[in-house]
Amino acid sequence: MKYVWTAILLLAGCGKEDTVAAPPPVPVKVALPLRRDVPETRESVGQTRGSTEVEVRARVEGFIDAVRFQEGRVVRRGDVLYLIDPKPYLAAVNQAKGNLASAIADHARAKQDVARYKPLVEANAISREEYETSVALERAAAAKADAARASLESSELDLGYTTVTAPIDGLAGKTEVKTGALVGKGQTTLLTTISAHDPIHCRFSISERDYLTFARRVNQGGESPTDFEMILSDGSLFPHKGRFIFIERLVDPTTGTILVEVAFPNPEGLARPGLFARVRYPVALHKGAILVPLRALSELQATYSVGVVMPDNRVEIRPVKVGPRLRNLRVVESGLKPDERVIVDGLLKVKSGSIVAPIPVELDDAGAEEGPPEREAK
Repeated sequence: MKYVWTAILLLAGCGKEDTVAAPPPVPVKVALPLRRDVPETRESVGQTRGSTEVEVRARVEGFIDAVRFQEGRVVRRGDVLYLIDPKPYLAAVNQAKGNLASAIADHARAKQDVARYKPLVEANAISREEYETSVALERAAAAKADAARASLESSELDLGYTTVTAPIDGLAGKTEVKTGALVGKGQTTLLTTISAHDPIHCRFSISERDYLTFARRVNQGGESPTDFEMILSDGSLFPHKGRFIFIERLVDPTTGTILVEVAFPNPEGLARPGLFARVRYPVALHKGAILVPLRALSELQATYSVGVVMPDNRVEIRPVKVGPRLRNLRVVESGLKPDERVIVDGLLKVKSGSIVAPIPVELDDAGAEEGPPEREAK
């Protein structure tokens, strides 16, 4: 009898366990994927350079008398940068002026001789040989006058080179010489470098595949791409978009890349030559792409999946193929339809086959929830 009652109690206990209520559905937020045209972009590391870079060199020999500019500051075309001791060149100019005056006087005397001998030879008062000699001397005197005039111009040019001016508008680099230094001794000494920095140029390399994309865009549209973006070393986005300048003539056989140069407006002077930056550029356009927020994706060993809520509120964890990232959104290339509800909050609380209580939300263009203030207040 004792064993009978024990069996009855055990059966009663099993019956109580079978009648325990199932857990309530897990509340999750769901939303429809976004649809838009998404450009596929690449990023390459490049370095900025001036749109024009000029090396300022000494064209005459001499000692630097003064440095008339501030290093690293903007200079204008024609601004005086350096003064080279002009005294030897002033002396050369004065000497050339004297030589020219003497040559002009000799030429004038020779012309007078020709004018005087011409009627005499016609009257047979002198020999034709004497007349022809005077004509030759007049021509030689004219040539000497021309040579003296050219020598004076050369001396004046050398004197002008003692004042070194900026050839372009731009940023002046550091000075390579100081006051008192001897420059131009046997070579054209580098004084400084000036870079035109508005626009600022950036050079970077792209793959052969991306080059072919660029070439097709130019051939089909007739225009070069103008939607380049530059990301500075601090992570900030340069405020102006760049335009295509040129592509190098050949592909580097060692790296399989080709050099590209892009120009960015730089009116604020923020970017300077020599900066390392990342250039973002489009390579393709995904029309009508399906996008989901990054938080709606689960990643495991480079495999992505999303939680799709079926019409009966049952969860299906579905693998998807993802495409490029667009800030807080990711393109889903396959595995998801645009009219399916995706879990955007609470994915980690469910598994495949779970019954959920979906809470519909709207997504804005950035993938954030876009709901009425009352719902947010709650």
